[in-house]
Amino acid sequence: MEETLKQSKDSSQKEFEKLLSEDLGNRKFKEGEIATGTVEEIGKKFVFIDLGLKSSGAIPIEEFKLTKEIDAIEVGSKIDVLLEKIENRDGEVVVSREKARRAKSWKKMEKAFETKQEVKGIIISKCKGGFVVNVDSCLCFLPGSQVDLRPLKNFDHLMKVPQSFECVKLDKKRGNIVLSRRAIMERIRDKDREKIISKIKEGDIVQGIVKNLTDWGVFVDLNGVDALLHITDISWSRINKPSELLSIGQSIKVKITGITGQDKKKISVSIKHLTEDPYSKIINKYEVGKKYPGIVSKVMDYGVFCKLEEGLEGLIHQSELSWTKKNIHPGKILSTSQKIEVELLEKDIDKRRLSLSYKNTQVNPWIKFAKDHKVGDQFEGVVKNITDYGLFISIKDTELDGMIHYKDLNWSEKDTELEKYKKNQEVKFKILEINQENEKIRLGIKQLTDDPFEFFMNKKSSDIITAFVENSSKNGIYVNVGKKNLSILIKRNQLAKEVENQRPNRFAKGDKVDAMIVELDKEKKKVLLSIKALEEEQTKEAVKKYGSKDSGGVLGEILGPLIKKKEKNKK
Repeated sequence: MEETLKQSKDSSQKEFEKLLSEDLGNRKFKEGEIATGTVEEIGKKFVFIDLGLKSSGAIPIEEFKLTKEIDAIEVGSKIDVLLEKIENRDGEVVVSREKARRAKSWKKMEKAFETKQEVKGIIISKCKGGFVVNVDSCLCFLPGSQVDLRPLKNFDHLMKVPQSFECVKLDKKRGNIVLSRRAIMERIRDKDREKIISKIKEGDIVQGIVKNLTDWGVFVDLNGVDALLHITDISWSRINKPSELLSIGQSIKVKITGITGQDKKKISVSIKHLTEDPYSKIINKYEVGKKYPGIVSKVMDYGVFCKLEEGLEGLIHQSELSWTKKNIHPGKILSTSQKIEVELLEKDIDKRRLSLSYKNTQVNPWIKFAKDHKVGDQFEGVVKNITDYGLFISIKDTELDGMIHYKDLNWSEKDTELEKYKKNQEVKFKILEINQENEKIRLGIKQLTDDPFEFFMNKKSSDIITAFVENSSKNGIYVNVGKKNLSILIKRNQLAKEVENQRPNRFAKGDKVDAMIVELDKEKKKVLLSIKALEEEQTKEAVKKYGSKDSGGVLGEILGPLIKKKEKNKK
């Protein structure tokens, strides 16, 4: 029984497979392929397509309205559709008109990509990095860099206008297509360039139109081919910007000066070479050492360009602008279009260079000052600047500055003297040195008074002097010597013989102290005083006079009365 049932089941299965195979074999279409159907009915929402299957396929009418195809079809019209499913769960045929168009467009794009053929499309919208292009219902990407030969600011004239493109990239997996309008334009340009270049040669004079202006040159359109007009080829004389002489759209006559590069793609042109170089004619009129009128044509960080006449100009280096103003910008001395007089320092005909001087046409204040004044003269001035080593003084009624070293502020030669001075303060001083060659003037304030060091001119080492305490510091005490108020530092270790007595605060302002001259250099005006040395010398004398090693006397007992007597005399 079981065997009979099994045989019956196998027979039924084989029969079903035979019928299915026959049904599938009789069908003309396969899922995923494009099939041609007949419009059976046009409804309000759907268009029904008959493919000869069990049921009709329904396509949303919007797919026909978007492409305006709805006006061209009618019942009985043949159209291509993509058969997505022969039968879905509901037993309906699933078809798409839009996917059929895309599939056809994709095949066309594949062929165009392989053969580098042009395709027609319309730029429909802008997106990040570029534009969306519709090519036969196939949406493609157009990068912004591939729109034109040069960057464009306005793209409105290209939108929704049929354009030619080249397919430069096609990705089947991702379904991406990249187009280029620039590639088409480059091919057209190269063809036009070849025709034009074949007709011109170096030395030809042609007509062109100014296409674009930059700070360094001009792009000139030679009937569809771009040529470069460098700023140095616009005029024999110096100009700051091409816009000074040219404007966009202006028709100009130029001379072909060069056709270079691979495939002769670079064309150089010149305006100035249409005329003879005036330099060779006019340069011989100018002699080195003579003065000539000129006009400032350009101000730079390193100097000033001066135009002597049309086609001839020279450089006034920063060092040749002023006798006194050394480290300021040339624009603060001279300005553009200013009429001046200059001296020709040097001319290099081969390099077309002229070196000029503006300061040589002015009175040299250093020569004038040295001629009118001498060392020892007294002057007034204003403190211009204060440094760690001295004062810079603007000398009254002159353009010159002088310097007062801090050692020339006071006979004490203390750097603290700088603290007494402020900017713009008026001071009196004496001229100590005039160095015309190095352009330096040394001044002094302490020289207005007599040198207090004269007190020591008749003194010698080991002499004992009396001084008055001026003030004390951690390093020692400052004392005044003589009538000239000479301040001298007695160092801390020289204040007393005993270490415990070497405290500067032991001394008060106005105290009288005796000290010994331990070192005296009259040429360098240096003197060292010591209270310690004096005490040691006094000790030696006392021992010599009142005691010895064998006397048995105590030194404190011997010197005590003497010290008390001395202190009493000071008071």
